[in-house]
Amino acid sequence: MISFTLCLVMLVAGYFIYGKFVERIFGFDPKRVPPAVSMRDGVDYIPLPTWKIFMIQFLNIAGLGPIFGAIMGAKFGTASYLWIVFGSIFAGAVHDYLSGMLSMRNGGESLPELIGRYLGTNVKQVMRAWTVMLMVLVGAVFVAGPAGLLAKLTPDSLNLTFWATVVFLYYILATLLPIDKIIGKVYPLFAIALLFMAVGILAMLIWHHPQLPEFTDGFENPHPENLPIFPMMFITIACGAISGFHATQSPLMARCMTNEKYGRPVFYGAMITEGIVALIWAAAATYFFHTEAGADIFAAGSGNDNAAIVVDSITKEWLGAIGGFLAVLGVIAAPITSGDTAFRSARLIVADFLHISQKPVSKRLLISIPLFVVGFLLLQVNFSVIWRYFAWSNQTLAAVTLWALTIYLARANKLYIITLIPALFMTAVCTTYILIAPEGLRMDGTVSQYIGAVFTAGVFVLFILWKQRTGKDKRTAVS
Repeated sequence: MISFTLCLVMLVAGYFIYGKFVERIFGFDPKRVPPAVSMRDGVDYIPLPTWKIFMIQFLNIAGLGPIFGAIMGAKFGTASYLWIVFGSIFAGAVHDYLSGMLSMRNGGESLPELIGRYLGTNVKQVMRAWTVMLMVLVGAVFVAGPAGLLAKLTPDSLNLTFWATVVFLYYILATLLPIDKIIGKVYPLFAIALLFMAVGILAMLIWHHPQLPEFTDGFENPHPENLPIFPMMFITIACGAISGFHATQSPLMARCMTNEKYGRPVFYGAMITEGIVALIWAAAATYFFHTEAGADIFAAGSGNDNAAIVVDSITKEWLGAIGGFLAVLGVIAAPITSGDTAFRSARLIVADFLHISQKPVSKRLLISIPLFVVGFLLLQVNFSVIWRYFAWSNQTLAAVTLWALTIYLARANKLYIITLIPALFMTAVCTTYILIAPEGLRMDGTVSQYIGAVFTAGVFVLFILWKQRTGKDKRTAVS
């Protein structure tokens, strides 16, 4: 428990120390008029209370990521603790804060437009297609799980297709209605339930004080499938450390925030909170895997169904009937609430680059219906296949976003190393993963790592050359 407690303290300290440092580098302006006020439209641009924005942002970016991802990541041993802590503080929270604040500075701009602002028109065009595809994948991924669970809990006549249809009907309402009608009212309640479940598990960890692996025991990789920690763990644990999906959700809240001074608690704070939830579940899963009941699940591999069993077992054992109910609520509600905001983000991304006003309902329908049709068709594809492609696409988007943020900081003569290092690391992770993964090129692990390192070094050289060229251009302009 010493290593777990140390990591928990580091996450909290990271918010107050490094979060403040990043906030100072960006330089928020409390006197700047926010887009929620200057562009208020009664649909997407609506001022909301800060506590509510925090809860919505937390649930938007969380879903099942910090639970299922952390449980599957715990199979890599204590290394998962370190990735959750350092990933959240130095990569994920920085990524979320800067992307959210830049969106707010630029009228609630969607992520592809923001990336294009700093990486150029060609990259913007690619990112428009990439992010819309990712949002539809998220919607499809986060329908299959809860629909399948609901089908198991209800009569046979209410099958997977029925519940998937019900979830999609809800998606349509949540995507089309003003953000304060459903999302603004329901999300805070679900976020409280998700946090209550995590706090309950933390209390039981402290109460039972189980013997957990410590850093002093070493960082041996115990994964039952012998998957390498690099890059596999850094793709498996995404939402609990860094996730490109987060940057697609931040503009939703950037359009509702009433002052830039709330950026750190909303964007940086929500990511740190998600990291804490992920750390708690990683520790609980580590304990569970060392029990007789959990040994078979540990040996079974990395399937999401196994993660659901772990959640169900832990909550029922430690939290009783109430915990079991909250577990079901979380497993059903959390992915649905990420799925609907994914479709909402996709609608706004398309609307932004086509310059279609979203005030009329007919214009919202024009964009949303094709997205829902594609998402529904994706349900026919094997869930595990969709999840693997989603995971890699998600982390690749995070890498691209970090590079855009690095260019922004460099142009503004700010301390760009805070995003450069995470950008280089995630570039290496994503490149190596697609080379080695079953859904990728299936290359040898060592060869893949070498190629990933060379590719990352090449990107770094391009950045240095760009930096030197822009420096010369500035000096020429001055002379």
